[in-house]
Amino acid sequence: MKTITYAKHHFFIGNKNQKNPLPNTSQTWADGKEAFSHYCIACHGMDGQNTGVPFVDHISPPIPLLTSPEVQSYTDGQLKWIMDYGIRPSGMPGSKGTLSDDELWSIVVFLRHLPPAGSQGVPDIYTH
Repeated sequence: MKTITYAKHHFFIGNKNQKNPLPNTSQTWADGKEAFSHYCIACHGMDGQNTGVPFVDHISPPIPLLTSPEVQSYTDGQLKWIMDYGIRPSGMPGSKGTLSDDELWSIVVFLRHLPPAGSQGVPDIYTH
């Protein structure tokens, strides 16, 4: 697993040196949380830690906790690249053309400051 993680961080995931053009402010975080809540919660839960996602234990490869060292050690540019292009063969889809660059960059800010696990509850889509 360490070899795969190393390869993803150093060879397969692009934009390693790209910097986030948005400021790290509470407004950018709120914008990122809003965008995340529309596009990412089905798999990652409201808190980015898979809270309330009923199928999370049945996915292969597993859905990572976005607070994990593996995810948090990506650069901002790499996180945006992942959201743009997805990761194959995982279930992570690319969103290029669906989300704007500003939405994606604001999600990166949100990912850097995720709320505590379970603090956001279960996504509404799983409570009806």
